[in-house]
Amino acid sequence: MSSAQTAKQRPPYRIGIGLAVGVLSWLLPYVGVNSTLLPALVQRIASDQKVQIIAEVATIGMIVAAIANVIFGALSDRTRSRHGKRTPWIIAGSIVSAICFWLITITTSIPMLLVIWGVYQAALNAVVGPLLAILSDLVPKKYKGTIASFYGIANSVANPLGTIVASQFLTRINMGIWTMIIIQLVLGLICVLIIHEPGNQNEEVKPLKGAQLLEAFMFPIHGELRDFYLSLFGKLMIVAAHYIIVGYQLYIFTDYMRLNSAKAASSLSVMSTILMITGMIFAAVSGPIADKIGSIKKMMVVASVGFGIGVLIPFFDPQPWTMFAYAVIGGSCYGIYNSIDQALNVSVLPSKEAAAKDLGILNLANTIGQILGPIVASIVITRIGYHLIFVAAFIMCVIGGVLFQMIRKVD
Repeated sequence: MSSAQTAKQRPPYRIGIGLAVGVLSWLLPYVGVNSTLLPALVQRIASDQKVQIIAEVATIGMIVAAIANVIFGALSDRTRSRHGKRTPWIIAGSIVSAICFWLITITTSIPMLLVIWGVYQAALNAVVGPLLAILSDLVPKKYKGTIASFYGIANSVANPLGTIVASQFLTRINMGIWTMIIIQLVLGLICVLIIHEPGNQNEEVKPLKGAQLLEAFMFPIHGELRDFYLSLFGKLMIVAAHYIIVGYQLYIFTDYMRLNSAKAASSLSVMSTILMITGMIFAAVSGPIADKIGSIKKMMVVASVGFGIGVLIPFFDPQPWTMFAYAVIGGSCYGIYNSIDQALNVSVLPSKEAAAKDLGILNLANTIGQILGPIVASIVITRIGYHLIFVAAFIMCVIGGVLFQMIRKVD
């Protein structure tokens, strides 16, 4: 076999590395600000209303994200440039996101903060949807699990690492947000340079008229839709369960477990480190295993139920060790989920021509889940107390596992 033939049979690792850097570019700053620095800022500005304000931030983000995800995905599907159809949106979204972060550091008005956060969510989704579509555009089917594992590893690293980095700046909030700006811009640029998306300016763009125009910007209504929507709502449940904990993790340590700020910051770092290590290890091995044995669906079910068991542990004892135990079990299972999540997404797409738009809709589960989780947590905390948010997260995980099990198209 010639070296050229051998090269053709290798997984496109360059794309995987670029995707991983791209995930770090947006997710690490998002988690750091959303889960730690923004709650700390709100606590400083309006401590008596902090739980309600975080819920309002989440609600506005959910509404904007639901619209922006679909719109930017559809627009990138139809973009033609010498840098491809995804790269221009990734660059523009990264720049606007960074500007929004800077604006957050100079405002002391809660209404203005909500407006800025809404704009940020729109810009963020101009990055996320097009970035996800690269997996569909440039990766052969037989390697999607392997390359998706790069995405999963980055996801598993970015979530806890965002918290680790942000927790170092709890007493220097602005400095922390400026750090996130640098991360967003530098890694965003490195991402597009590594992927080096080929130009597509000569590709035909079919004109859209009437019903076609409407369909280009709406949820899919043609093709094999059952598995698509089962995947969508299954993902929504898992991500929402995850962000029930992530969205209030600072307050879990300070208000539920009664730790002071220093001990809370230390515990956050320990928990996040455990999440990062376990998530990274299991994300690294799960994608290749899924490609080899063809068990994406079964692995998703196991990951969902296992993650549910992990998030339930802090319900039994309001002590930091329970959050560390959650990090071990939940981090491992969420690493598996992250590794094969995007491979499942690509496998249930009803149309390759609308890949970014439909992946953007599937990604709504991630975006809305990140926002729905804190909203559910806020309602439960306000009406009942912190302890039952862990039960709510467990129930969501079980529902997600059942929905994944009902998918037929994917083994």
